[in-house]
Amino acid sequence: MQILFNKPFMTGREIDYIAKAHGIGKLAGDGEFTARCHRWLEQHTGCNRALLTHSCTAALEIAAILLDLQPGDEVIVPSYTFVSTANAFVLRGAKPVFVDIRPDTLNIDETLIEAAITSRTRAIVPVHYAGVACEMDQILSLAKKYNIAVVEDAAQAVMSTYKGKALGSIGDIGTYSFHETKNVISGEGGAILVNRPDLVVRAEIVREKGTDRARFFRGFVDKYTWQDIGSSFLPGEIIAAFLLAQLEEAEKITNIRLDCWNFYHAHLVWAQEQGLLTRPVIPEHAGHNAHMYYVLLNAKVDRQTVMGKLKQKQVNTVFHYIPLHDSPAGERYGRVSGSMAVTDEISGRILRLPLWVGLTQAQQLRVIDALLTSIQEAMSA
Repeated sequence: MQILFNKPFMTGREIDYIAKAHGIGKLAGDGEFTARCHRWLEQHTGCNRALLTHSCTAALEIAAILLDLQPGDEVIVPSYTFVSTANAFVLRGAKPVFVDIRPDTLNIDETLIEAAITSRTRAIVPVHYAGVACEMDQILSLAKKYNIAVVEDAAQAVMSTYKGKALGSIGDIGTYSFHETKNVISGEGGAILVNRPDLVVRAEIVREKGTDRARFFRGFVDKYTWQDIGSSFLPGEIIAAFLLAQLEEAEKITNIRLDCWNFYHAHLVWAQEQGLLTRPVIPEHAGHNAHMYYVLLNAKVDRQTVMGKLKQKQVNTVFHYIPLHDSPAGERYGRVSGSMAVTDEISGRILRLPLWVGLTQAQQLRVIDALLTSIQEAMSA
């Protein structure tokens, strides 16, 4: 039977919570289930304020507004990331400045950031790839030195940590994704973690169409009015109800995924020793969430050939991003700082393996066998 790359997981309480939301009679945003999700995120991350959004993209767009970015401002980002990381800031007129990644974690190379900083730099946006922490101490030190903000793109990093601290809660602002491809899901969905107290009130206003509606419902004003720019960034209660059921099982979900991740990792030691592939690297101070298991194929192996052979063996695999600096919009709106050698090489070699709650060890062994066989067939072709 076919082994899917991803299979969305349900805890069993999602439908019940959705029915309860309907029974309460409020399906628009910021009802009881949204409030419970906010409390969970604040308690489990230690952030100052958590706010659900309809996507991680929306959370990044709010972050860009909160930073008051102006045309000509610059934001430092890795090129090896999803388009939203850059696009959210381009929408405010800012220019993404692309920096190369580390060859071990595939995160932004913190040693290259300072060379990319100019008088126009307003923010650094570290992306915690695969739920593995960027080197936040060095990044925060640079941000303090140059008085620039740090926005963590922690889309893949719910339940991941850096030196024991939740990813997304370390910089000025953090963002999460609950897309169906993530560990904890709501179909579509996200959250912004506001870590600076001085940004909380404005974040609530921007998220709620530019109005002080949240303060009105807390009784701080007798009516709510248009206060600032903003949009309808919040999700409905059905999304929040589904998400709460997932958040309540986040630790269990993470542990199951870690078991799958560790199984792959242990069974691919031989393949790495034989030079067929390279396994992921997890720094000791990074507590990861097993968001994905990827391998880097031998540079002499054609990835498309391997993927085609895996598909014939009914194993679905995917690669990941096309580097932003190589995209038409990246060339139009951004600029490159230094060499992109690691990004260019890694993006052509990475292969992501199936990993989801419910994937059995027998299925994983099939994936491993199909992968190694396909690599060897491709090398001998």
